[in-house]
Amino acid sequence: MLNDLKACAANGTLNEALDGLSARDLETLLAAWDFSARDDQWPPPRAQGGGPWTVWLIMGGRGAGKTRSGAEWVRGMALGLPGFSNAPVGRIALVGETAADVRDVMIEGVSGLLSIHARDERPLWEPSRRRLAWPNGAMAQAFSAEDPQSLRGPQFACAWLDELAKWRKPEETFDMLQFGLRLGDHPRQVVTTTPRPTPILKRLLADPKTAVTRAPTQANARNLAADFLERIVTRYAGTRLGRQELLGEMVEERADALWTRDMLEACRRDCAPPLRRIVVAIDPPASSHARADACGIIAAGIDADGHVHVLEDASLSAARPAKWARAAVALYHARDADDLVAEVNQGGEMVAAVIGEADAQVPVRQVRATRGKYLRAAPVAQLYEQGRVHHVGAFPALEDEMCAFGPNGLENGRSPDRLDALVWAITALALGREAGEPKVRRI
Repeated sequence: MLNDLKACAANGTLNEALDGLSARDLETLLAAWDFSARDDQWPPPRAQGGGPWTVWLIMGGRGAGKTRSGAEWVRGMALGLPGFSNAPVGRIALVGETAADVRDVMIEGVSGLLSIHARDERPLWEPSRRRLAWPNGAMAQAFSAEDPQSLRGPQFACAWLDELAKWRKPEETFDMLQFGLRLGDHPRQVVTTTPRPTPILKRLLADPKTAVTRAPTQANARNLAADFLERIVTRYAGTRLGRQELLGEMVEERADALWTRDMLEACRRDCAPPLRRIVVAIDPPASSHARADACGIIAAGIDADGHVHVLEDASLSAARPAKWARAAVALYHARDADDLVAEVNQGGEMVAAVIGEADAQVPVRQVRATRGKYLRAAPVAQLYEQGRVHHVGAFPALEDEMCAFGPNGLENGRSPDRLDALVWAITALALGREAGEPKVRRI
């Protein structure tokens, strides 16, 4: 049926062909993985380095379809299906966080191995022996990451590793599995996980023999309750937990950073109180080249109790002066700000000039850095620790910079432009000269 539909799609008669299908035929079609799988759920053609992949790392949000992808890959390998394997693979390892997780999720779960097979090809699950046996002779053994030594001895041609980022003994278990992957011409393994910044995941992501696919929870919306998506996305969008559990992003922080993820989550607010003063701060780039630094543009305000509220991150990447000046002025008017604070170390009088061209009526205060970025940022970080700064909403790109900024700057070597603008805004609102900042003057 699927091949016929593909032919109809090729000649433009797919709608007519679908109209002619019975309800049972449509149900069968929707259950066919060849038809329903998204691109990110299908085995990739090559690894990051360009050659055949050894590890296929599937990172996704909760409910994104990771388990189904892993189960379908094991099914395809065991049955020797096109797109998976040229011939049935006889020995397979199934490794989960615990023995219960392997049984309840990977094997007996809603998207597990028993549920995705047609009756005539379904494997027999033998719980006492912790193994699945297919009618064609293929066999899969179940292992718990709590017992790495249980992988000592058996050998396999492929493996499915579920929720690797949650394993208690990830390195030891993964290493023991590698010694057992020694059958066939090209032993391979699929890892399905919601990402966390663990050493083993970072290592796999950096390996040129790894193929990586990603999917957010929203990608599987058709199979999820609408109420779940509305409720969860509204509550967690943009937060560390939401980025990790819904978008499937690896959200990192460094040990010596001035800010932590927990600190930023604690300072988050849904709305700001009445503010007695609002500023827009700019950290202009040194040039407008395509590879130049971003232009940091941050709006923040201070309330009657002296608490600062970060309102918006309107930063731009590699923008020409006229463009970032217009963006800053637009934000100034949108927030009904009192001042526009601009660092002039890089551009000098040019910064004030381009802002004046955008709107000559906007009051601009020039600030010039006389200390290093880390020393200027430290007093601001102290305000966060004291609970005196709040983020109104979530600012993922800005917060990534904050949690990656240490004594030697950002780990990637780039300029922390969003963070610089944030520091200038909070300094202008809550610190000023009494904290050792340079004198500012109105133009």
